[in-house]
Amino acid sequence: MEQMPENIMGTMDERKLLMKLAVPMMISMLIQALYNVVDSYFVSRLSENALTAVGLAFPIQNLMIGIAVGTGIGINALLSRRLGEKNQKAVNDVAMNGVFLALLSMIVFIVFGIFGARAFFEKQTQIPEIIDMGTDYLAICSIASFGLFFDITYSRLLQSTGKTKVSMIGQIVGAVTNIVLDPIMIFGLLGCPKMGVAGAAIATVIGQILASFVDLHFNLKYNREIRLKLRGFRPSGRVIREIYAVGVPAIVNTTVASVMIYGINLILIAFSASATAVMTVYFKLQSFVYMPVFGLNNGMIPIIAYNFGARRPERIRRTTKIALVYAVVIMLVGIALFQLVPRPILSVFINKSETMEMGVAALRIISLGFVFTGVVFVLCSAFQALSHGVYALIVQIIRQLVGVLPIAYCLSLTGNVNNIWWAFPCAEALGFAVCLLLYRRVKRTQIDKL
Repeated sequence: MEQMPENIMGTMDERKLLMKLAVPMMISMLIQALYNVVDSYFVSRLSENALTAVGLAFPIQNLMIGIAVGTGIGINALLSRRLGEKNQKAVNDVAMNGVFLALLSMIVFIVFGIFGARAFFEKQTQIPEIIDMGTDYLAICSIASFGLFFDITYSRLLQSTGKTKVSMIGQIVGAVTNIVLDPIMIFGLLGCPKMGVAGAAIATVIGQILASFVDLHFNLKYNREIRLKLRGFRPSGRVIREIYAVGVPAIVNTTVASVMIYGINLILIAFSASATAVMTVYFKLQSFVYMPVFGLNNGMIPIIAYNFGARRPERIRRTTKIALVYAVVIMLVGIALFQLVPRPILSVFINKSETMEMGVAALRIISLGFVFTGVVFVLCSAFQALSHGVYALIVQIIRQLVGVLPIAYCLSLTGNVNNIWWAFPCAEALGFAVCLLLYRRVKRTQIDKL
């Protein structure tokens, strides 16, 4: 078996290592959040119905991202473990099978974009303008999803070997491309035809495609620990099962989130399209708080997985504690912003006074659960790194299905849309309690016995 040299995952100080890996990813995640917000900002300039159309498409977009990221988490965890074991052939097998899975995922969404996009919108609303704009937007994002799937996969390969600064460049290229093209394609500037919501989708997929090519280039040029070779490659059922042992629970986590968003949209649109628009804006703004924590978690997962493979429990414990502290601090900043300055933030997207009041209530109430969420995100990422993705799945189901939807539905019966927002912090507190119990079990039965 070909041996590999020691990796920084097993030698560098945990705090410095976590920052080395996480900060570039936190920056790239913030950039992702920025161009999501910019996308919604320009769409909101068209009309509230345009913003609602993009919001109703969000569950499918979130599902695409979730499948790509969930598969990437499985690749990341398994690849980092093989690196810890210093098995070069196994590392290469994981990488190539990960690329193969990205291809299969892309094909599924191409089929959906062609045959299912309009039906998806017709299930949610009877407003023709929203159906037409939303169908155009979602079909383009789905049919051209190869950029998204390959970008995330190639980026995860770079992250698994500690090359997070390089992976950040691809994210920046994609984000900047989208930000520049959005106004040009939406409003028809610089000689480009005015395409409205469809223009926002085209700008998004062009950015994703460029980012995927950049990340592929960096893998081939700089990622010496992984050798991507098509010649002689055959899909391995064993490797795919190992990737999905961690990846499927992560994918289902996102599927659960998409079902939750879909359900919440159905509850809210029964009140008004404005309520759905508020939820759309909230999810975009929430990403500014959540994305840095996701970046932190992405830096943490390969460290924990590597040191699990190398049987170094103290490094696992210290990394998890450091990540928890940073996540809680980030969430406290988010709470402060949403509590103290909700109107200036919302005014970027919302002009109607009634919608503004609804949005202020939503931001202030929902953000009360952010600290619980930060802890849950870190511990669920630890579960994934330790091949306990099913525990992360249990927590997400409790947070977003068992918690949010039933509570939101019951509160909607009061007839006051602002009562619905309380479902979110209640569900976060429930998920937090379950997550702590599960982590205590993993720590006692697995980490402490390494």
